[in-house]
Amino acid sequence: MNLPELTHCPGTLAEGFSTYSKTCLNRVFYGKKVHHVLPYDSPAFNPATDELFEENRTRMSISGVQEKFSVVLEKNKLRLTHEGERGTHILKPIPGAGKKSAQMPANEHLTMQIARQVFGLETAENALIFFKNGTPAYITRRFDIRQDGTKAGQEDFASLAGRTPQTYGAHYKYAGNCLELFQLMQAYLPAYKAEAPKLLKILLFNYLFSNGDAHFKNFSVLETPMGDYRLSPAYDLLNSRIHTTDKDFALDDGLLPRNLAQGKIRQQFATLAVQAGIGETTFNTLLTTMLSQPEAVEKMVAASFLNEATKRNYWQAYQGRLKQLGKE
Repeated sequence: MNLPELTHCPGTLAEGFSTYSKTCLNRVFYGKKVHHVLPYDSPAFNPATDELFEENRTRMSISGVQEKFSVVLEKNKLRLTHEGERGTHILKPIPGAGKKSAQMPANEHLTMQIARQVFGLETAENALIFFKNGTPAYITRRFDIRQDGTKAGQEDFASLAGRTPQTYGAHYKYAGNCLELFQLMQAYLPAYKAEAPKLLKILLFNYLFSNGDAHFKNFSVLETPMGDYRLSPAYDLLNSRIHTTDKDFALDDGLLPRNLAQGKIRQQFATLAVQAGIGETTFNTLLTTMLSQPEAVEKMVAASFLNEATKRNYWQAYQGRLKQLGKE
C-alpha cells in the first residue's frame, strides 16, 4: 500500500491540506508539529516492528475488541511507550477481524468528527495517522492525561456498577438497559441534571449512526479540576453495522426495561428522557438538533477517508436511521 496523497486534513477533514491543519495539531497534539506519517511500519508488516508492537500490546490495560497500543508524544514525535511509561495517545491500527476491517480506522475517525463538528458533542480528540507503508490507523489523545503528564481520575460505567466477568459473566458489559446508565450517573454525579442531557444526546447519536457496540465500558466519568466528576468526552463511536451484524443497541434490553419499551424508537427515547428526569422541552430540542443536519453529515462523509463503497453504505445507513427516528 502506498502513502495516500492528501487533499483534506486527516484530523478535521477540512479541505485544502496535505497534512494536519493547525486546528488539528492544537487539539490532538498540544500544538506540536506532528507529521501524519509514523516512522515505522504497521504491525504484521515488518517482523522487527511487529515485535515492538507485541511487547506494547502486553502492557496495554485498556479493554476492547480492537487492538490498542500506547504511544507517547515526545517533542514532535510519536513513539511506542516503554515499560512503566504512561502514554499520551492511543493508536488503533486496522484490526485482524471483522468485515471491511481496513475501513475501521476511517469509520471511527469520521464518526467522531461528525459527533463533534456537526452535533457539538464533546469527544476525545482524534485523527487518522499513517504507517510508513501507507496503512491507516486511528489515533486519539487520552483525555485522562493532562498536558503536564498528571492523570485525572476516570471510571467507566462497568466499574461504577461493580460489573466484572466474575460478577456478571463474560457478557458483563452488555447486560441491562440504557436507563441504568442514567441511574448510575444520578448516584455518582452531583451535577446530574446538567450531565444527563449530554448522555441522552450521545445515545441518540449512537442510534443515528448505527453504533451497536456502546456497552457499559464505552461510557465513563472523568475527574474535574475541582475534584468532582462529570461525564467524560465520548469515545469509541463508529458505525459498527458496517463491520459486524449487531443489534440497534449494545445492551441486551435496549434503551429501557422491557415493561417500558413501548412504541416506535422516537417514543422510546421520549420515555427514556422522562425516566431520566430530562424535561420535555430539553428532549424536543435535542431531537430537533439530531434530525436537522443531513447536509452537513453528507459533506463530512464525502470528505472522509472511507473508500467510495463504504461511504455509500455509511450514508445509506444514516438516512435509514434518520427516517426511523423521525417517525412519531
